[in-house]
Amino acid sequence: MSRPWLLVLFIFATLTTFAQPFRPPAVPLITIDPYTSVWSFGSELAGSNTKHWTGKPQPMDGLIRVDGKTYRFMGAPTPVMKTILPTAKQYGYTAKFTTVKPDPEWWYKEGYNISNWKQAPAPFATKEKNDAMLRSGTEFEKEVWYRREFTLTAVDFEKPTLNIFHDDDVQVYINGVPAYDCGPCFTSDYEFKPISASARKALKKGKNTLAVYCKNGVGPGYIDVGLVDEIAPKGDDVILAAKQTAFEMKATQSIYTFEAGPVKLKASFVAPLILKDLNMVSRPVNYVVFDVKATDGKTHQVEILNSVSGLWAVNDASQKVNGKSETQNGLLTLSLSNTEQKPLGKKGDDVRIDWGRAYLAANATNAKSSGLGTPEELIKSFSKSGAVNANQSTAANADTKSMGIVLAEKVGAEAKSLHLMLGYDDGYSVQYFGQNLRPWWNKDGNKTIQSELKSAETDFAKILKECEATDEMIYQDALKAGGKQYAELCVLAYRQAIAAHKLVADPAGTPLFLSKENFSNGSIGTVDVTYPSAPLFLLYNPVLLKGMLEPIFYYSESGKWTKPFAAHDVGTYPLANGQTYGEDMPVEESGNMLTLTYAICKAENNIEFAKKHWKVLSVWANYLKKEGFDPANQLCTDDFAGHLARNANLSIKAIMGLASYAKMAEQLGETKEAAEVNALVKDFAKKWMELADSGDHYALTFDNKDSWSQKYNIVWDELLKLNVFPKTVAEKEIKYYLAKQKPFGLPLDSRKTYTKSDWIVWTATLASDPKDFEALIKPVYKFAMETPDRIPLSDWHETVDGKSVGFRARSVVGGYWMKVLGEKWK
Repeated sequence: MSRPWLLVLFIFATLTTFAQPFRPPAVPLITIDPYTSVWSFGSELAGSNTKHWTGKPQPMDGLIRVDGKTYRFMGAPTPVMKTILPTAKQYGYTAKFTTVKPDPEWWYKEGYNISNWKQAPAPFATKEKNDAMLRSGTEFEKEVWYRREFTLTAVDFEKPTLNIFHDDDVQVYINGVPAYDCGPCFTSDYEFKPISASARKALKKGKNTLAVYCKNGVGPGYIDVGLVDEIAPKGDDVILAAKQTAFEMKATQSIYTFEAGPVKLKASFVAPLILKDLNMVSRPVNYVVFDVKATDGKTHQVEILNSVSGLWAVNDASQKVNGKSETQNGLLTLSLSNTEQKPLGKKGDDVRIDWGRAYLAANATNAKSSGLGTPEELIKSFSKSGAVNANQSTAANADTKSMGIVLAEKVGAEAKSLHLMLGYDDGYSVQYFGQNLRPWWNKDGNKTIQSELKSAETDFAKILKECEATDEMIYQDALKAGGKQYAELCVLAYRQAIAAHKLVADPAGTPLFLSKENFSNGSIGTVDVTYPSAPLFLLYNPVLLKGMLEPIFYYSESGKWTKPFAAHDVGTYPLANGQTYGEDMPVEESGNMLTLTYAICKAENNIEFAKKHWKVLSVWANYLKKEGFDPANQLCTDDFAGHLARNANLSIKAIMGLASYAKMAEQLGETKEAAEVNALVKDFAKKWMELADSGDHYALTFDNKDSWSQKYNIVWDELLKLNVFPKTVAEKEIKYYLAKQKPFGLPLDSRKTYTKSDWIVWTATLASDPKDFEALIKPVYKFAMETPDRIPLSDWHETVDGKSVGFRARSVVGGYWMKVLGEKWK
């Protein structure tokens, strides 16, 4: 073999060896809206139960039976959890506690004197904690220590496990032995957590002591601990695991491939989020597509069970659900719903929907059987017969009831395709300034979920092709703009960015696309969440971005919001009745609204949207003229980093907003206003460069030359052709940033090592050299692929170790498309 060929082979082998595998932190499976959003939190689809984006269990089980042998390909086997020591939610108890720090070396050990501790009923919680079981709560403010004695008559447990709800950091001891330690961390409900081997051994017949410490870092606090014995499936209950052989993720699809004996199974989870089509964005139906073929050339009988838990339709496992089965329009349809329907009855962040109905449907000709029953009943009957026949009509706790459909087909060497649909009918989606609004697909109230399921079935082939075309467009646009790693980041973010919204129509029929501020504070329609998410929607359907801005415009134009700057939000999801955030962001939100309005006009190539809202835009512009250049001590979108006066990046935002306003004024014939604002912007830019100049970079604040920050807001200067700053500003910043990178990204500023990945993409877009862009994106990609936190994509992470600091499943990752937008608009 000649030397050139050896060299080629060596290079190929090197690339193959060191290519980073595509490993999302979590995989979207069903993504409809902020409430119906189910994910796989790991690399193996059968490695754990599927969950809501919040991390709450929302199981969906998948089993395939080949010639009578059953394999699991989705969801985890459900062990029996036998109570050893009940929690307060299961059975009330009292315990000794103190909020005065005890002896740190002895308080948890046997024999420690707690006679001076108080006694109270559990759970222990701050008075702000909204929980039906709250009985005590005036004592626990920041730290609490409590001890609970219990008696065991036997200790032949299989796997003792904690049943715990802790908010925040916790330490648990059993008979003086460390059992569980987690901090900084919290749970938002009761979860099963493993205990140490030494603590398991410490359990004994007779008297035992459980000692618990909990520290409330911020917000409400809560602690309650019990014990269960985790009993694994045995004998006939053990089901073989299908071998996962491949995984592929596209913008609208997550695709897993398995070996189940002599049959190859491809399971595709398809969300038809096709942005150009508002009906597709709104239709509350996703597909699961099963492609099966024999690998041995023989013919095999194949049955596939897909089941869905009642937890999809409730906020809490103790809520009861009932089920319904019906056949109409050629569809077999199962549904589950909370027995107590209170539409729009709950608001908040870590909250799931508990009104409406969850649906599972399939073409009746392909469905071999269906059933409503306990998860165990459905799985056992399927494993034994290839069918399910349970049909429980009585109400039961949500975690004890599932619905399942079995699809059947004879399979040979030629691939066969089967599919079913998952949907959710919420009836009413949001409350908008006192009026309950239906989802966009049923905005006139004349449609039914049954008709939507039928349409989704009838148009299945066409919709699948549109999804494939969307997948290709999203990937190729990003690949051409920024390379392979950047394209994969965009693919990873696509469904998350869209499904963190709800599309409805206001009373006049105008589209409203309302975001939920996931794992942040639960706000609805937050302006500084809209702002970073905007690039995706400017690219593919600016009508949706207008739908994000309209509620803020209405809030001011109706007189409900009377301040001379834009509001932060319009409520707490799903109640959009007015701002609930505790503090205003005057420069931030006003600059955002002005810039985005002009960006929409550019995307639509007309000035009509600005003309519609010109009066209030002028009010906000006047505020920025006075207060925007050298901002006072106020919050900006990076509020988690704290207040900051004289913020140079916030000043840029005001300047970009005013420059955008001047452009709109020109196009509206307001020539005098345009000239005056342009002169002001020019003066602001000159002063900014002088005040922020710190030699080889520009400072975080005008009064601290030893600081620095990402100046991501300046990206609009080139994008919108505002021509405010010379190109040397961005060039100097990029050169400085490249020297400040950490393993998992560029820090947000000089105060901390954490960052925001959406802002990094905006910052990287400032780079004129593609190599510099790729250098800034590479650590973000490394974070996405290697973060130890297996949760939906977090946009706030540590650049040192890749851990999530906070936030997840938020729409702001729509900002990843800033580079694509920049290339398209050049």
